[in-house]
Amino acid sequence: MEKYDVIIIGGGPAGVAASIYTARGLLKTLVIEKTAVGGQIVLSDVIENYPGFTKPLNPTDLLNDMQKQAENFGVKFEFDEVKEIIKKDDGFLIKTDWDEYEARGIIIAVGSSAKRTGVPGEEKFIGKGVAFCATCDAPFFKDKDIAIIGAGNSGIQEGLFALNFVRSIKYIEFLPKINAEKILQERIKEKDNVEFFLNTQLMEIVGDNKIEGIRIKNRESGEEKFIKVDGVFLFVGNAPNTNFLKGFIELDERGYIITDYTKKTSVEGVYAAGDSVKNEYSQVVIAAGSGVTAAMSLISYLENKK
Repeated sequence: MEKYDVIIIGGGPAGVAASIYTARGLLKTLVIEKTAVGGQIVLSDVIENYPGFTKPLNPTDLLNDMQKQAENFGVKFEFDEVKEIIKKDDGFLIKTDWDEYEARGIIIAVGSSAKRTGVPGEEKFIGKGVAFCATCDAPFFKDKDIAIIGAGNSGIQEGLFALNFVRSIKYIEFLPKINAEKILQERIKEKDNVEFFLNTQLMEIVGDNKIEGIRIKNRESGEEKFIKVDGVFLFVGNAPNTNFLKGFIELDERGYIITDYTKKTSVEGVYAAGDSVKNEYSQVVIAAGSGVTAAMSLISYLENKK
């Protein structure tokens, strides 16, 4: 069983940024990532608001560069899924699908995943017309009509990309207003093949062998209507990937990790960062910054413990 000073669970912006700092602190560091380095952000088309870059960034390129930077300082990456963390007197035992590891300290940066609405027809058509990433799946709907559920930053930004392929977009937004950044609102409102249904709830995704449309309800008037679409993209928020942590550290009622300002969790020696932590905003730069805070706090903790 290989032993590390620090094991970071999650290879998104928070986890990789944290690993750069722990490695520079001369701590033997391992990042365990379930799928691929990058997390949710690599599902986006571009990043335009990362400080220091005058041109839009490709999210995959950014995270690949971050990984290389971490590896240059000696960080090791393993692609596996953590199933359990066990507290020991001298640290922690981390059990994955394929292996076991020991660490003196842990940073949890497991991020979040797209929420589902739970309406009839959603589960039936996932992968068959219901999607969570326009950057990935919009080309499959070339010259077709789609609905996007959610008019926040993700929904609008992904919709702008989808318009390179689709014929039209119907936005269904539960709130009475568009919640995206003003610059994104301005861009989407310039398009003449986009229609918004605000203060409106998705009730059902309709179809037999394929999606035929959606049934929606105006939350103020109660009026229901059917809209014909060929695909449905869901951007209704995210849920933290923290199920495996229940009973180990303190979580809030929605499953987000509770930390103090140093990113310390309820368990000594365990810190957390990124979108799995209870935060007000979800941005790449905030996730990376919180990873750095967690790393510096853990470095200090291990030094004092030694």
